[in-house]
Amino acid sequence: MQRTVHELKCFGSRPGEGNAALVVLGDASSEAQRQDFARAQNRSACVFVDAVAPADGGGAAAQDALFVLDYYYPHMRSPLCLHATLAAARVLLREHGAPLAVRTALRGQLLHVSERGTDVFVRLQRQPTPDVVIPPDLPAALLGQPSLRLASAPAIASVGSPKLLLELDSAAALQALRPDLARIAAWGKEHGVSGCYAYARRGDGSFEGRNFNHLDPALEDSATGVAAGALTVHLGRALTLHQGAALGQPCVLRTELDGGRADGEHILIGGAAAFLRPH
Repeated sequence: MQRTVHELKCFGSRPGEGNAALVVLGDASSEAQRQDFARAQNRSACVFVDAVAPADGGGAAAQDALFVLDYYYPHMRSPLCLHATLAAARVLLREHGAPLAVRTALRGQLLHVSERGTDVFVRLQRQPTPDVVIPPDLPAALLGQPSLRLASAPAIASVGSPKLLLELDSAAALQALRPDLARIAAWGKEHGVSGCYAYARRGDGSFEGRNFNHLDPALEDSATGVAAGALTVHLGRALTLHQGAALGQPCVLRTELDGGRADGEHILIGGAAAFLRPH
């Protein structure tokens, strides 16, 4: 199969907006080559789609999933990236129909993807989190705000990539943040946490958030699906989450509790996924 690259914008609130992802099919390159490719593209994420061979593994995930998704940010390989999953799902569902099962390359996490109107949804399980003590002064130090007072206690939650969740008291305070990205990265690497997600409640009942996981401020995500999932698990409720407007790419992420139960194992994360152009 000849290598094909598609570019999509995901979670955008309007056509042509959202978080960019490249979907790469028919690629047989090494992990190092894939990382070099992702670094050179300067997109927030690239996902390489590998077909599952009939003799691959033999476990439940191998039997159920038709494709493996291998995620790369410009600076690292990732166990899971939800906006890249939406992008890959849109490409695969166009060819193979829905519903469809895929699994992740690093951890073999099973994901089910489907379409609902113009949106794509990913169904996945909540995941265990590292046992980490969060010192009282840590959030202020990470966010670069010595006098910071959080609106609620910090928490760590995960749907495949653990996030430190920090609630601020207003959207204005959220957008004013200038965090210590190097310190966030170092702390996260030490404790097995994939950056921190700061969020605030909006007057209309929805939420607004920012994700801090990249060392370069210019690479801040305009949408972070794994964080939306982690926040859903933490709060135990369906969410409408806004992100990226201050970056010029306004996004809306929607989550649901599968079966409506706050203590259920599965959640759904969804939003728009639109093609820009084939490469």
